Amino acid sequence: MEFNQIFAIAVFVVAMALIMSEKVHRTVVSLVGAMLLIITGIMSFDTAVSHIDFNTLGILFGMMLFVSVAKQSGLFQYLAVRTAKLAKGDPWKIMIMFAILTAILSAFLDNVTTVLLIGPMTLTICEILDIDPVPFFLIEIMSSNAGGTATLIGDPPNIMIGSAAGYSFTDFLIYDGPAVVFVMAATIASFYFIFGRKLEVSDERKARVMELEPAFEDDRLMKQSVVMLVVVVVCFMVHDRLGLQSSVVAITASAILLGISHRNVTEALQGVEWTTLAFFAGLFIIVGGLQETGIITMLATLFVTITGGNTFLTMLVILIASAIISSVLDNIPFVATMIPILLAMQAEGMDITPLWWALSLGACLGGNGTLIGASANVVLSDISARHGHPITFMQYLKIGYPIMLMSIAISAVYLVIRFPPM
Repeated sequence: MEFNQIFAIAVFVVAMALIMSEKVHRTVVSLVGAMLLIITGIMSFDTAVSHIDFNTLGILFGMMLFVSVAKQSGLFQYLAVRTAKLAKGDPWKIMIMFAILTAILSAFLDNVTTVLLIGPMTLTICEILDIDPVPFFLIEIMSSNAGGTATLIGDPPNIMIGSAAGYSFTDFLIYDGPAVVFVMAATIASFYFIFGRKLEVSDERKARVMELEPAFEDDRLMKQSVVMLVVVVVCFMVHDRLGLQSSVVAITASAILLGISHRNVTEALQGVEWTTLAFFAGLFIIVGGLQETGIITMLATLFVTITGGNTFLTMLVILIASAIISSVLDNIPFVATMIPILLAMQAEGMDITPLWWALSLGACLGGNGTLIGASANVVLSDISARHGHPITFMQYLKIGYPIMLMSIAISAVYLVIRFPPM
């Protein structure tokens, strides 16, 4: 193994260790790690920048700005109160409703947009009921990643796989959808045993919720926000046909809403999670170091080699390995590396249909494993921390990783039934 490869691995491992220890802010860790790779010549500055997924950062920025403006209408508080009253103030019922809503929204919006919408609603309800919002955020993170797995546009790896394999929106619903339903059911059941039985609210608090009369702070801004949100959803679903990146849709929508609402630009920009954007920029470069030095390619090739070309075994190896790797690595470069390998296997006459779905389920659901496994995890945990409810790496790991493994076990059984060994 060459020095460049050893150094890139060392930077990644040390960065992950520091992020897990939480002794140094993760944004500082990612930026220092990225700069080390550039300073030592592992990558040039231009090469490093090329590994930053500006489409993802654009989606993050655009939807953060959108939510920052829209929340001034009182829309999220209104929805939060409506939900709480529908559940009659029962925190467990509210948790279930939010989990299902998050999964459904994530199937048609990107995960980050979903948690940016759900986060303020969750905080409002938990403040009314005077309960800890962290358990709600945890199940919303996992529901977001699960829901995004079900459709072509729900998660970036699915967009890449759909493009390479020629799969449609309907194909993803048919093949990934059933697995996601089982995963969601198991996740909700797990949360009932972990948190549900402990969620208690006094009758006084429930009565206070039922007495609330939801109202908008700014009717005009509310209507503008709802209209623009519908436009965003539609454009996200057809952005490829329009020839537009999803980030262009997000930023354009936020700019239009900011313009027509006549809101204070400086105030709106203060609602953007800049530390989150900086963290992802650095993390993309660190992962890019592994890609540039050939480490990710070596890992992807190894997965296929150890199965001897057996489709059934390769399917299970790809499912498990992609989940484990995607829990700590960004799944986009991993999937980008696996796609040409699968296409090469197809060219040799191998039926790789099961492998596409194994890669999709593993890469998307694997994001639930750790706090940095997916964009939604980082964004929602940052929102929680900013409002005085920090979610530590280990706190999330103790719940997220077992549930991720359970999800992959369910997916494995599903794939074995769907694609039995010949």
